[in-house]
Amino acid sequence: MKIVTWNINGVRARIGNLTHWLTESAPDIVCLQEIKTLDDQFPRAEIEALGYNVETNGQKSFNGVAILSKLPFDEVNRGLPGDDADDHARFIEGVFSTDKGALRVVSLYLPNGNPIDDERKFSYKLSWMARLERWAQERLMLEEALVLAGDYNVIPERADARFPDNWVGDALFQPQTRQAFRRLKNLGFTEAVRAVTDSPDVYTFWDYQAGAWQKNNGIRIDHLLLSPEAANRFSSASVEKHVRAWEKPSDHVPVAINLALQPA
Repeated sequence: MKIVTWNINGVRARIGNLTHWLTESAPDIVCLQEIKTLDDQFPRAEIEALGYNVETNGQKSFNGVAILSKLPFDEVNRGLPGDDADDHARFIEGVFSTDKGALRVVSLYLPNGNPIDDERKFSYKLSWMARLERWAQERLMLEEALVLAGDYNVIPERADARFPDNWVGDALFQPQTRQAFRRLKNLGFTEAVRAVTDSPDVYTFWDYQAGAWQKNNGIRIDHLLLSPEAANRFSSASVEKHVRAWEKPSDHVPVAINLALQPA
């Protein structure tokens, strides 16, 4: 089973790229971030025509997450628990039946947190990550295959940036941010890409500015974390970097994993 995360950076603006990629890559489950549209304006028909079920947690003009799946949804949960005042559309969880039991897949879009001298924005990022850690700890107790997939807005290590010193003042690379990511992983998750490669030149995001793509000035901020039950079925991970060279691209590219699971 192929599961992919992709920050699409505006689904309506890139629906052509998305449908082309769905046909080319043939994923079973796709976690999208930054769909930047309300639920009723999501281009559902074009995606359903390719055989996907669609569930969204949208928001006007910014944020927004979605899950596209060839498997039927058994359950859908929207919004990260723990703060009733948080109205950002950054979380959607889908539950699916497989030959090995339940599979839970979450599409995540973590807060950016910049600028770090804006206490409100950076503290929101850290508090959101703490809420995610608490939620994940509870979900792990179910002992099911769980995949936390998305744009984490975290550069975990220096090797995850072409020029790490350029990010020292950025919320994505702050010690508190990286520590929060490590705490989440240390609950028992396997970070899929780093489970298959230690290469320092694996990136998932290239800015639109200053020829970052052409210079390979990238960072790795899109991650898939696997529970022990998912990691036991894990066979491969890859970054579909070529998509960044398409016309009118997102600044992120798809990151894919394969799990030895079949629909029930």
